[in-house]
Amino acid sequence: MLEIDNKLKDIVFELNDILSKKYQNISNMDIKDIKNIITENIGSIRKSRILSKNELKEYAENGGIVAVDGSNNKFGGAYPHFIELYQGLAKNSLKNDEAIIEVDFYTPLYMERESEIIDKLSKDNPTKVEIDSFIKNYKLSCIELKAAIGAAEKLNPKVIMMDGSLIRYKIECADKWKELKEICNEKDIILIGVVKDIKTNIIGTILGEKEYLNPPMSFLYDRELLYGVLDIGELLIPEKKNTPKYEEGLSSLFIRSSKSPMITGVDILSSQESYLKEMANLVYTLTPENSRGIPLWIDIIDKEVRISDKLMLGLLDKYLDRNILEKLFVSERSKRTL
Repeated sequence: MLEIDNKLKDIVFELNDILSKKYQNISNMDIKDIKNIITENIGSIRKSRILSKNELKEYAENGGIVAVDGSNNKFGGAYPHFIELYQGLAKNSLKNDEAIIEVDFYTPLYMERESEIIDKLSKDNPTKVEIDSFIKNYKLSCIELKAAIGAAEKLNPKVIMMDGSLIRYKIECADKWKELKEICNEKDIILIGVVKDIKTNIIGTILGEKEYLNPPMSFLYDRELLYGVLDIGELLIPEKKNTPKYEEGLSSLFIRSSKSPMITGVDILSSQESYLKEMANLVYTLTPENSRGIPLWIDIIDKEVRISDKLMLGLLDKYLDRNILEKLFVSERSKRTL
């Protein structure tokens, strides 16, 4: 066992050495130089502000703020002997007792139920893995969108905050995404996505093209390049020509909303772009200083909607027949005693 531990330790040291060398160029750059390069080539860096009590009161008087998040959990073994449960939750900060909840399930043992979803997969002869992945992504995005639509229709908020990038919904559940957009535009509800797990590489691509980095490092994600660069409360608004999401009907910015050096993304519909800076101020105001950079209300909904392993097992154990549970979903791995 000791030999294995040493090998694992050595491979982690090797990984650390590889990554340190890979990111050495950007790590050695002066923050002021990075900011100058960004403002010259990417967009403007500005300061957001904390909203006053009277400004927050206006949000409350005009419908409040809804946060939306989704969760899923899986029980079982390898394909197709597993079941996934999905839950979407939307709550208004003013009406905490009026929750909008959407639920769904998926198991490859009952693919007949998923025929309509599979028909939306625009690929000839998709593999089993591609179909499975498409269904899972569709269902999780769809229940979040259904919860948001229910909140827009029943709770009439001023703002709806989705936990994650808005582009994901357009890609993974286009029909419900279109419905939510239309409702928000009709009812003048501001729709935003608050993004912590940022996957864009706008800055790295442009810095590579301009040869500011040698060798070019276009593979760098924006979360890495902006790590610790922005001051608390600072935001970066990329020019439209540098924002691929703009062609998809979205505008966006990056903000450092807490002491955490990691940035947060904010997406908004292009039709509501005039609210973008205001929404950055709102995100900054609602985010605790010592948090991971997400508005507190979203973090609360994230915890409430989560389907824990204990909850998952409890539901299946209580409401599925024992013989169905054992025969179809209990994996041999879970029966191991050593």
